[in-house]
Amino acid sequence: MEATASKFKTADIDEKSIRRDTPEEMVMAIAEAKAEAIIAKLPIDYCKQDAEPPLLITGDQVVVYEGKVREKPSSKEEARQFIKVLRIHSTGYSSGTAGTVSSVLVTNLKTGLRKGDWEKAEIHFHAIPDQVVDDLIQEKMVLNVAGALISEHPLLLPYVKQLVGTTESMMGLPKALTERLILEAH
Repeated sequence: MEATASKFKTADIDEKSIRRDTPEEMVMAIAEAKAEAIIAKLPIDYCKQDAEPPLLITGDQVVVYEGKVREKPSSKEEARQFIKVLRIHSTGYSSGTAGTVSSVLVTNLKTGLRKGDWEKAEIHFHAIPDQVVDDLIQEKMVLNVAGALISEHPLLLPYVKQLVGTTESMMGLPKALTERLILEAH
């Protein structure tokens, strides 16, 4: 199937209203809600247009730090707290470890078959200087990602001590997992 801009849809759901007991359950529930919202926007005869079954891929990611889920920051100050250790409390990533939980859900739009799973990654940081934190906040990209964490960002990369897992998983779309689920749903 040839992908055109007119075929791409966004879910436009309130992700923060979807809560579950574990990060793994939560990212899967959000991926499911995104799939449902997008499917509801498709024309009724959408699947009849293609010989190959069209596949819908949805997913979500959260950052887990000290057992707490961190989604997109609600402000610059919250992003700053996520990234940098505060002088009073140890709540940031600087000199610490953050984990990600990413979900992928593949829906076969012809058969309705869904295959989904999640993957974790972990990143260990050296101390992140205040100026780097300020520069990241100024760029505003960190305000649009789970936990204000862009470990592959050129400003942050020098402070990455170790990555446990894949870069793709840390970025939110685990490649091997996605490929496996596509094959299973096809």
